[in-house]
Amino acid sequence: MTGATATRPSLQVGEGRVLLRLRQVAVAFGAAGALLASWLVVQAVIASGNDTFVARLAEAARDDGLGPVVTGLENLNDKLNPPKVGGAPDSTQLKQLATVTLPSPVPVTPRAVTLRPTIAPVDTPALPGEGVYKSLVSVDGQPAVQAAYLRPDTQHTSYLSAVVWMSGRLTRLVQHPGASDPGRPSLWSQPPAIPAAARAGLVATFNGGFKIADSRGGYYADHHTIGTLTPGSASLVIYDDGHADIGSWGGEVSMTPQVSSVRQNLKLLVDHGQLAPNLDDSVQSTWGATLKGAVYVWRSGVGVTASGDLVYVAGDALSAHTLASLLRRAGAVRAMQLDINPSWVSFMWYSVGASPTAVVPHKIAGFQRPADRYFTDNSRDFFAVYAR
Repeated sequence: MTGATATRPSLQVGEGRVLLRLRQVAVAFGAAGALLASWLVVQAVIASGNDTFVARLAEAARDDGLGPVVTGLENLNDKLNPPKVGGAPDSTQLKQLATVTLPSPVPVTPRAVTLRPTIAPVDTPALPGEGVYKSLVSVDGQPAVQAAYLRPDTQHTSYLSAVVWMSGRLTRLVQHPGASDPGRPSLWSQPPAIPAAARAGLVATFNGGFKIADSRGGYYADHHTIGTLTPGSASLVIYDDGHADIGSWGGEVSMTPQVSSVRQNLKLLVDHGQLAPNLDDSVQSTWGATLKGAVYVWRSGVGVTASGDLVYVAGDALSAHTLASLLRRAGAVRAMQLDINPSWVSFMWYSVGASPTAVVPHKIAGFQRPADRYFTDNSRDFFAVYAR
């Protein structure tokens, strides 16, 4: 008993030291965590552009090497809130689709643009109005920007994906840089927003791709490049006359004296009219681990048809595979994914207001960003579409 009693105080002292050290470590970690959180909040507050605070906070965390933590939290949210399976789309939207009023016939000329043929539905039978194109913007009396809606697959039947067709003959594209990505505003002739003076003739706008650092490619304009124009990367190329093409860099598209701008993002979803063979392989790392990371999320993509027109697709509950399938179904022979996540996906079309520069924006789908998103500085690059 005496020996046991004699050794007990030394154990208590040792335990006390361990507990004290653990408390000190916990306090240190807590202080470091508080400092890091404060630093991220400061970065989010002072960040350029019109992004939401949550989006800025997530981007600040990614920029500080916490991308896996952000992605993990987003993946957890996706598991707790997966896309709905089955059901039917919102009845109000279906009614609007079913009662589309077609415009008056266009002039009968050899080069006249008409409404596109109805897109065959993915899930049959077709819903009333599903796949039927509606003229959004007319140029010279011809439907230059048209839109239709389709269910993305046979499972997520309560969602409608927007399909937008843009005439290559009646429209021209302009690439705009983002205030922070690619940043370096002194390099570019275009601003990170569309000022009022530049809105005459504006018919549409849509988002660019991933952050340049995550795009596996580069951004080129005004004879400057951010990142690296990478051979094999999917590339949206705009030429001096405003027409655009999409292809694999060094393959279907490459640098020429007529190239005005280039935006690269990942690999082609569709090439030579065929779906990419790896659409279902390593989906998170190949098609979007940096944003959300789940398979079925908000996605957007753009393609070019055999006649040189552009097709844009966006919607919720899309995988890389279903996005590619919709782009091909809409006529794209080559197509690429753009940005994903409801914070970044956006397509707006514009009607004329009280004056030619007072255009009124309209959202093509229910993504998070407001319709006038591109009227104030954006953190990321985007595209503006004008009437020729």
